[in-house]
Amino acid sequence: MAALNTAELSPAGTVAAEDLGTVHLIGIGGVGMSGLARLLLTRGIPVTGSELREWPSLVGLRALGGTIHMSHRVENLDGVDTVVYSSAIPADHLEMAEARRRGLRVLHRSEALGAVMTGRRTIAVAGTHGKTTTTSMVTMILQRAGLDPSFVIGGEISEVGSNGHHGTGEYVVAEADESDRSFLLYRPYASIITNIEPDHLNTYGDFAGLEAGFAEFAGLTGRDGFLVLCADDPGTSRLAAALRDQGRTVFTYGTVPDADLRMTDIVSSAQGVRYLGTLHGEPLGEIRLPTPGRHLGMNSAAAVLTALKLDVPLEAAVAALAAFPGVRRRFERKGTAAGVQVWDEYAYHPTSMTLALETLREVAAGGRLVVVFQPYRLYRTRDLQADLARALSLADEAVVLEVFGPGEVRGPGEGGVALTEAIDLPAGRKVFLPDWDDVAAEVVRRARAGDVVVTMGAPPISLLGDELLAALADRAGDVPPVGAAGPVGAAGPDAAAPAAG
Repeated sequence: MAALNTAELSPAGTVAAEDLGTVHLIGIGGVGMSGLARLLLTRGIPVTGSELREWPSLVGLRALGGTIHMSHRVENLDGVDTVVYSSAIPADHLEMAEARRRGLRVLHRSEALGAVMTGRRTIAVAGTHGKTTTTSMVTMILQRAGLDPSFVIGGEISEVGSNGHHGTGEYVVAEADESDRSFLLYRPYASIITNIEPDHLNTYGDFAGLEAGFAEFAGLTGRDGFLVLCADDPGTSRLAAALRDQGRTVFTYGTVPDADLRMTDIVSSAQGVRYLGTLHGEPLGEIRLPTPGRHLGMNSAAAVLTALKLDVPLEAAVAALAAFPGVRRRFERKGTAAGVQVWDEYAYHPTSMTLALETLREVAAGGRLVVVFQPYRLYRTRDLQADLARALSLADEAVVLEVFGPGEVRGPGEGGVALTEAIDLPAGRKVFLPDWDDVAAEVVRRARAGDVVVTMGAPPISLLGDELLAALADRAGDVPPVGAAGPVGAAGPDAAAPAAG
């Protein structure tokens, strides 16, 4: 992914939402773009968009009045005033080129979001991983408190089925994407940084460059606002100390003794996670989540701390988290067939993969853990191969697909084959499958009753869960579970997929 040149973009908020006119989003089905489209539509702004396949998010956008073109054509821009693109869209895309030829306003997704944020207090959530869940938790807490925030989330809150909304309240909650530097377009009132770990080094060059990017993002937070950072993570801990030296208002959370919101007595099981919290030494009582995972507990602490500093009652925060339904593609249980549980998880960074697989071990109990992994981006797979392999070695069985990296060229010795070889499992317990159509049969062959199977990694792998459930049910002679969509072989690892940004 090419880095976004923020120097060429106008500062966030310089275009007012009411001046956007009819907005066309290229690749509107992408998780980040569909959230923006939903936010625009619920604000009453006319929206059109183009896509190449029927992603689930498009149903809701049509219901809100969006016009979706199932092709990329210059005619899609007729009647359009503003064209929005993400970093996944190449500069020579035919609709981008036509928009420039017609002299239309062309905005990066983050610029368009900045326009919608105008006049609101923005709560921006950044970090190498944990952004989507933390953003969702903050949103649900503010909703529970009756504050009706606007929000744009890089995933749908389960059961609510929404990743964007224009609320009547004063706050906008949004993920701030560091991958292409677009988080430098925001001017937050409050900023959360969950962690800073090596990633997106194709954009930043090295880890020092990435840390500098996060420091610049932190410096954009308003002086009248505050920052919330994780005290347990070395990267955010260093940044918190530097910001305090600059006189910035910083609050920290974590398990270390000097965290402002300290977590103790953490218990995670298949039934969920719970912990005791103290804020500045004063007890908050027990905080519970119905979903397991210490890392989700850590995300919830960031959300609670932020809410309390916004003067949200503790009771609202605790109640919202106790009912938190989770986020689609973030530790999402797809169903059970033939005695095999099937889960889906977006994790593709080694740390988040490790945390997810450790939690799934708790869920599996005495059963085995089978991971079906599609690496996301060649540069990440190459640069972090040893760490990715170490994470995948936590599984009992590993099925690896080819890297999903639109626009990237695989070099000799790179990709899924090399990653599979690096996994510390016996040869019979790991396999590389370059053909999407072979995956379901291979998983069915390996899985047995009592096992947990998780599809993990790049966006297209999320399509595989229902296919696995149907194949497992067919093996057992069962009726396919409700929601199982059956084979989706045409949507293989090289198919167009929604871009995160």
